[in-house]
Amino acid sequence: MDIRQLRYFIAIAQSSSLSSAAHSLNVAQPSLSQHLANMEQELGVRLVERSHRGSVLTEEGRIFLQYAKHICNSMDACLAEMQDLGQAVHGSVSFGMPPSVSMVMSVPLAETVRVELPEVRLKAIEAMSGYIKAWIEDETVEIGFLYDLQGVEHFEAVHVLDEQVYFFSAPDAWPLSTPPGEPVRMADLAGIDMILPGRTHGLRRIVEDAASRSGTTLNVVIEMDAMTQIKDLVARGSAYTAFAPAAVYDFVSRGELLRAPIIDPVPSRPVYLVRKPTRMMSRACRAVRDVTLDVAKDLVQRGIWEGQLYMTDDKK
Repeated sequence: MDIRQLRYFIAIAQSSSLSSAAHSLNVAQPSLSQHLANMEQELGVRLVERSHRGSVLTEEGRIFLQYAKHICNSMDACLAEMQDLGQAVHGSVSFGMPPSVSMVMSVPLAETVRVELPEVRLKAIEAMSGYIKAWIEDETVEIGFLYDLQGVEHFEAVHVLDEQVYFFSAPDAWPLSTPPGEPVRMADLAGIDMILPGRTHGLRRIVEDAASRSGTTLNVVIEMDAMTQIKDLVARGSAYTAFAPAAVYDFVSRGELLRAPIIDPVPSRPVYLVRKPTRMMSRACRAVRDVTLDVAKDLVQRGIWEGQLYMTDDKK
């Protein structure tokens, strides 16, 4: 069996009949039928059911189609990369970012890619982590940031950094005896009106877990899965929240919010740069990945993206 036969089979699967597949391939129908018969004989299964109404794939045929597409796509990517090796890195790269990472990372990354990889087109897409997981899995995006690998442990991942979660308040509504900037104990947040994302959100689980470990029950008066609206409400003095500093960098820099690190215990979350390992990585994607890690390291070292750097491969 060779790549030509696989392409023939893909054309058969995408057509309503062998005759229409033969026409699209510009080959004689008897010849195409013989190729199909040879594949079925070699595999020992029936791939297509034929009748006067046309042809449909068997269950075995549907499974074989997935492999055939993967092999042909990999071959096409290989040929394209071999042809590109002597040229400048070019192409497009789709990149998924959660809102809090996008807040600190998207602009400097876009500027750096434009300068260092002028023939690469970066498409940054902001979305919640759950969407990014699905998009990488179905190959809508090539690369992305995630906060956890639950359900996608097979992804290739680089543990970039760990972010500590902070407490945030409006400047004229600071509720604690501890002054802003000084660490506050998780127990001190008991009874304070909090705005947090819903219980399915990763940040909410991290904060609630830390509160549980300290024996603290948080008073969540508003649940909202919208980062900008949470920040607006807190800045208006409506309630208080907990975020990683990167998510609130804009409001803090403008003096619209005050913050304090939370301790006893310290709630923190990892940040991973991930991709689907079975998808062929283009030169453009590899270059953007490398630039991303450089930019992330620079932002952390300059204190713009607050966290503890790791930059280690994580295949768990």
